Amino acid sequence: MTSDSSKALARNFIDGRWSDAGTPFDVVAPYNGQVVSRALEASSAMVDEAVEAAARAKAAMAAMPGYERAAVLRRVQTAILERLEEIAVAITRETGKVLRDTREEVRRASETIGLCAEEAIRIQGDHLPLDGSAAGAGKLAMMLRFPVGVVGAIVPFNAPFNLTCHKLGPAFAAGNAVVLKSAPEAPSCARLAIELFADAGAPSGAVNLLHGRTPVGEALVRNPKVNFITFTGSSRGGAAVRQAAGMRRVLLELGGLGPNIVHADADLERAARMTALHGTRLAGQSCISVQNLFVHRSVLGRFLDLHVPVVREMVLGDPLDAKTDVGPVINEAAAERIEAWLREAEAAGAKILCGGKRRGAFVEPTVITDVTDSMKVVCQEIFGPVIVVRAYDDFDEPIRWINSTEFGLNCGVFTASIATAFEAIRRIECGGVIINGTSTFRPDQVPYGGIKNSGLGREGPHHAILEMTEQKLVVFSN
Repeated sequence: MTSDSSKALARNFIDGRWSDAGTPFDVVAPYNGQVVSRALEASSAMVDEAVEAAARAKAAMAAMPGYERAAVLRRVQTAILERLEEIAVAITRETGKVLRDTREEVRRASETIGLCAEEAIRIQGDHLPLDGSAAGAGKLAMMLRFPVGVVGAIVPFNAPFNLTCHKLGPAFAAGNAVVLKSAPEAPSCARLAIELFADAGAPSGAVNLLHGRTPVGEALVRNPKVNFITFTGSSRGGAAVRQAAGMRRVLLELGGLGPNIVHADADLERAARMTALHGTRLAGQSCISVQNLFVHRSVLGRFLDLHVPVVREMVLGDPLDAKTDVGPVINEAAAERIEAWLREAEAAGAKILCGGKRRGAFVEPTVITDVTDSMKVVCQEIFGPVIVVRAYDDFDEPIRWINSTEFGLNCGVFTASIATAFEAIRRIECGGVIINGTSTFRPDQVPYGGIKNSGLGREGPHHAILEMTEQKLVVFSN
């Protein structure tokens, strides 16, 4: 067994071994401020050591047959389900996400790894017909895919286990070696994922783990032996990663403004309930959480009568309590920022219909209206349980606003009209349009990502593997 026996301390994992080196730091529970775990922050030398280990392992990983990589991944998938409760509780303690949601995150992570196992034996190239030109006639050409080599992966706190699996799974399935930097708010979650890979038979150096804050990620991105970088986080962080990467390829999953549109002909009961749940779930800490909610003025009153009671009835409390719907945000500083944005909006004329108060790291599920485009609750990613309801008269209005922003992740559109749906699909500038569903829709097999400042490339096992492989032209001449 290569399991880390030091359960109270999240150590770094380099070249198949758990390391006692690094600077200790505490992880504080958002719920009550108590220390729930500790981790060892990697030094810059340890970052280089981990990258060197991955660089040494990349040839062995590239040579490992797809069926063997798939077998490792299937063992990881099984182990995730066997340790579901342990992993879910660890996520809840470190991040404050309610246990109901973290159990679902772990189940999704198992599916993510299972999908990666399937894809590991399906990586294929293309035959290129050459007889369309005199120069190509009589020759055989094909495009083949090969691993990029060393993947540097950086994950956030808001889905620390499943997003870790979205980095490790495709990279391993494609035949790459990986250096993962955990979220400093949730190091135990990454430790558990790496432990499962190591116990499942991942070769030494194939998966490596580093804990720490921004400087650790910066050192990882700067290292020239990292061939590919996959990052999930803020748009500002993504821009820094892209700049530091230079000519190397990146996969960036970044922020958004959670636009959703409820048209006059929508099923109001369905739309009201779904947007209420998906704007407050995970305490709103998702880049695709419902934030800017456009409702046709002719149905606004009826919509709010259905929507606000659902938000108001959300139970705020202990994330380990099964009765709790919404837990705290990640820390008190984040809660204070959200509260300040709400007070600023109120002072400028906005109206809070429910919620709006803060207690420690808890922010009440909130519905706010009568806003203007310049308010921070509107034009910046709030990352909290706040839904901004905005009236519109013509369908063109929300589309023009969405397209004018710097973000373009997912957009939900509720309508009974095929014509309206296709207008949204054609005109809205974003990575995904969800008809009669919210912006939060993301099953793990779909190609997921944004445009503009919401990201580059697409995640999801199949599409991430395409990102994490290089294409090579092969020609046979007679």
